[in-house]
Amino acid sequence: MYAGMSTAHRQTLSFTVQTPEDRAVAAARRAEATAKLMDETGITEELIDQLVERFYARIQNDTLLGPIFASVIKDWGPHLAQMKLFWSSVALSTGVYQGRPMPKHLKLPIDARHFDHWLALFEETAHEICTPLQVEHFLIRARRIAQSLELGVANANGAMLDNGQRYLRPTDVWQPE
Repeated sequence: MYAGMSTAHRQTLSFTVQTPEDRAVAAARRAEATAKLMDETGITEELIDQLVERFYARIQNDTLLGPIFASVIKDWGPHLAQMKLFWSSVALSTGVYQGRPMPKHLKLPIDARHFDHWLALFEETAHEICTPLQVEHFLIRARRIAQSLELGVANANGAMLDNGQRYLRPTDVWQPE
């Protein structure tokens, strides 16, 4: 027994092993959820492909975000493929994206201004090719993603944000000579 803990408070770890049947049931549930989302929103993999291609073309040409992306992405093909998987998982619950986006963003020189601009470009792109319902579906998720990444970047830079507080990187202040 742990010091200071009664047996009623002691927690144990339990593990379960997924059987092939369990995995088949889970896959069927996911496919059903994906089909329902597609029916309800009209979002398809083809629409996600178009959105990702158009949005990242805009990002590459953007004066604020383009240089940041260019500093870490040398070959856009694999990045776009990953972003299509990411948005398929986010928008349609397909589960096809297996990456970890947070660590990739933590070292970037970004803050609330960059996330706000990213969201504005994403919203502008979505409005060009999506129905209002699809735009809302994508934007709800995009806002959550931006908020989560901003909190992670802030924390990685030693800033603990209060509810509603935004992260702004320190900037050099001009000093007269």
